[in-house]
Amino acid sequence: MEEESFKSKEIGEIMNEHFVCIKVDREERPDVDKVYMTFVQATSGGGGWPMSVWLTPDLKPFAGGTYFPPEDGVHRVGFRTVLLRIAEQWKENKDALLESSQRILVALQHTSEIRVQGQESPPPAKEVMDTCFQQLSRSYDEDYGGFSKSPKFPTPGQSDLCYWDLLWDRQHRGGRAHSTASFFTPCVSVNLNFLFTYWALHRTTPEGARALQMALHTLKMMAHGGIHDHIGQGFHRYSTDQHWHVPHFEKMLYDQGQLAAMYSKAFQISGDEFFADVVRDILLYVSRDLSDQAGGFYSAEDADSYPTTASVEKREGAFCVWAAEELRALLPDPVEGATEGTTLADVFMHHYGVEEAGNVDPMKDPHQELKGKNVLIARSSLELTAARFGLEPGQLSALLQECRQRLSSARALRPRPHLDTKMLAAWNGLMISGFAQAGAALAEQGYVSRAAEAAAFLRKHLFDPDSGRLLRSCYRGKDNSVEQSAVPIQGFLEDYVFVIQALFDLYEASLEQGWLEWALHLQHMQDKLFWDPKGFAYFSTEAGDPSLLLRLKDDQDGAEPTPNSVTVTNLLRAACYSGHMEWVEKAGKILAAFSERLQKIPITLPEMVRATAVFHHTLKQVVICGDLQGEDTKEMLHCVRSVFSPNKVLMVADGDSTGFLYSQLPFLASLERKDGKATAYICSNFTCSLPVTSVQELRGMLLSP
Repeated sequence: MEEESFKSKEIGEIMNEHFVCIKVDREERPDVDKVYMTFVQATSGGGGWPMSVWLTPDLKPFAGGTYFPPEDGVHRVGFRTVLLRIAEQWKENKDALLESSQRILVALQHTSEIRVQGQESPPPAKEVMDTCFQQLSRSYDEDYGGFSKSPKFPTPGQSDLCYWDLLWDRQHRGGRAHSTASFFTPCVSVNLNFLFTYWALHRTTPEGARALQMALHTLKMMAHGGIHDHIGQGFHRYSTDQHWHVPHFEKMLYDQGQLAAMYSKAFQISGDEFFADVVRDILLYVSRDLSDQAGGFYSAEDADSYPTTASVEKREGAFCVWAAEELRALLPDPVEGATEGTTLADVFMHHYGVEEAGNVDPMKDPHQELKGKNVLIARSSLELTAARFGLEPGQLSALLQECRQRLSSARALRPRPHLDTKMLAAWNGLMISGFAQAGAALAEQGYVSRAAEAAAFLRKHLFDPDSGRLLRSCYRGKDNSVEQSAVPIQGFLEDYVFVIQALFDLYEASLEQGWLEWALHLQHMQDKLFWDPKGFAYFSTEAGDPSLLLRLKDDQDGAEPTPNSVTVTNLLRAACYSGHMEWVEKAGKILAAFSERLQKIPITLPEMVRATAVFHHTLKQVVICGDLQGEDTKEMLHCVRSVFSPNKVLMVADGDSTGFLYSQLPFLASLERKDGKATAYICSNFTCSLPVTSVQELRGMLLSP
């Protein structure tokens, strides 16, 4: 619409004559977007971006929709016609429009309300977990992984957010994605997080084995697919086909953060270096291309770019795709030891599915932007490709690495996609968690340091020490400075939730208690600004904003998990680190507020289902008593960090009774080393097990449900 309508002089004149036009960035103001998207969904039966909504002077909506072509078509009224009709109706039937708008708002207020209804206890974990597992299992793609045939998303698969994005692509880009699957199928990261937890609690059952197989197979297929950028690292936004092959080429920070955490968990569980390599791949991309020199993380890279420096029109994927003749020119070298006449290009093109005429299905490319081009996808294992050319797998791996480096150098000469240098607190929180969890799981201190650098950035640029509140966004300014908007946007619930989660993850990876102290402060502030004392759970926005007609609570996992889902676990962790048991009570009240949805359609909230299990099993407080510089303590810590245990928190009692943790948890003073060795305790509700000094014994205790 930007190109078709908003740059049209005629349409611009109509808009300026009859309306006050306001453009809203939904990433900066998700609160505004959510209110009007709820209206558009309710009145049109669907939703999508770009979203156009017509409001009264007091901001009440009375008409809205998603994509409109500039002129009338066979199946859709044009934007020009819509503008003129609305202007006419406003003049002739203003009272009727206002009355209708008011009725709709009252109905929306009622239908969108999430609150405790009678029962004030959380739903039972077993039934909710089993139902969610069964629903996911039915939607699972046995061949290629994921939870729909197409499109496929690297983070949730297709909740409302994913569905709306898909709808926009189908309408505006001409239908590259052709299947919408189920409206209620959530996206992959939250699904996999749930499946890993389900496996951990059902290790010895066939269902547990299937849950693990579903999760690991999906992660492997994604990493082999075209949704993974094999040359420039990182993951694209989603795949338009069943095979994870042809992506929507945009790269989002929130995907990288969640996937780094998910592949780290896969490595913890499996010990397979393949998953660790994918983690390193993601974090290399973010460190190189999405990092501000001050320490924050940028939001995204666009899908579109100019094919050449002389091009005047951008094309989707131009920066990432390859013609066969390009590859032959870049990789002409004969391969020593291979069958006679084999070149690097032959080996590379076979392994990555390159075809002379291009490997993109025309049905996935309605505008022919990718005609004759190839999206790289690993079509074969190293062993099979090596056998085909008479090579050893190790030799092949080195050859492919050399090829990727050459292509990376060649691609660096192309015009880059636009970089969105907006920095959001919530998305930075997700990325800090990705670095911190990867650093702990892979024992890579550099990743932990990068997470700490980003957390320090948030504290300096997106936190107001005077009010104690988070800010939503900041930007790369001139001369690489960090700038705020003229009127800084206050943080929303998701900003608090994801930053708090990140600080807990960073504490467990670094054991720097300052991050823990800040996390608990932010949790108190979140309670003050967003808690609903009547209906329970947290509102997405704080009270008192006259521009918002509704205070809403997100009710399904989307591109990021629902903030209320994540905050259940945050509250349980906060209680373990502070002794404030009212936070456990709050966590239970959130689950009670969402009880009906959790029991009927838990597949819409897999992260909250996972949190339900954590709530009922009670978190294990894993306390290591020892000198942080001692090898025995380091060995204990490595054991804790290398094991996937979804219901644990880690802390160290180092004997410093003046430290922050000791002030919060007096019971730590009673825990001591045994025989002068680093000693571990597993505590539940501040009651501790007998001390253990054996790493093997500790590991067994961590692996027990």
